[in-house]
Amino acid sequence: MFIENFIEYLSVEKGYSTHTLKAYDRDLCQFKRFCEFEGVDLNEVNYQVIRSYIAFLLEEGLLAQSVNRKITALKTYFQFLKRIDVIKENPLLHHKSIKTSKRLTLPFSKEEVLKVLNEKIDIEDFENCRDRLIIELLYLTGIRREELISLKISSFEQSARTIRVVGKRNKQRILPVTDRLYWLLENYLRLRVFMEKRDVDTLLITVKGDKIYPSLVYRIIKSYFSKVSSKVKVSPHVLRHTFATHLLDEGADLNAVKELLGHSSLSSTQIYTHTSMAALKGVYKNAHPRSKK
Repeated sequence: MFIENFIEYLSVEKGYSTHTLKAYDRDLCQFKRFCEFEGVDLNEVNYQVIRSYIAFLLEEGLLAQSVNRKITALKTYFQFLKRIDVIKENPLLHHKSIKTSKRLTLPFSKEEVLKVLNEKIDIEDFENCRDRLIIELLYLTGIRREELISLKISSFEQSARTIRVVGKRNKQRILPVTDRLYWLLENYLRLRVFMEKRDVDTLLITVKGDKIYPSLVYRIIKSYFSKVSSKVKVSPHVLRHTFATHLLDEGADLNAVKELLGHSSLSSTQIYTHTSMAALKGVYKNAHPRSKK
């Protein structure tokens, strides 16, 4: 069915992350099982089959956003099949995504973040130091969870006080390291020596010396921020959202925030301006000559 070839293509030529590759593979295998149940050859799928599959997913209770993600994976897959001359036309060529209601991710307030960062911990304890470093890296740099997990020891340029981050499609960006973050990194690296395994170049590791993993990062963020915040959604992505929102609240240039986040287009960064509207209104009220008339 060329699924393995497709996943290899995404990995080698497109540079997709391991997390994205697994998601694509999972979505395609699910669609393959659906086609087998319906008695349809995966390489002879038409749009009617796609419509039936969408109806099936919605009946299963999936949100429109999740369905759109799965169909996007299929569209990319069929583009690949057309490219290697397995099919003549992409059945999803003219497909339009299902309309979704916009769900606004609420960032943590500055007070909530400060409560976590100001909490006193035993900095000589490896796990405490690592967990605090994870929180501060996410909040002070705005990196994605997968980018955090993929950081190498060599990513930290001590002399330049920067961190080199490898983002989506292997795009690299250099981020500044504050004095506080620099000190925390230095302290962590000192403790890390006693935990590491041979040939493990990964920056962030477990107490057993293994590479940290997504659910661990999620648990760390949830553990700390659930104590200070009543928000329903508490996750590493919320810290990335918080990073961008707090920068914009303080008057940071949108293009600068775009570069820091590693977005390819400004439209991806503009979603954060919605939660900064109160700050923007404050700037307008204080600065515009006609705002008080």
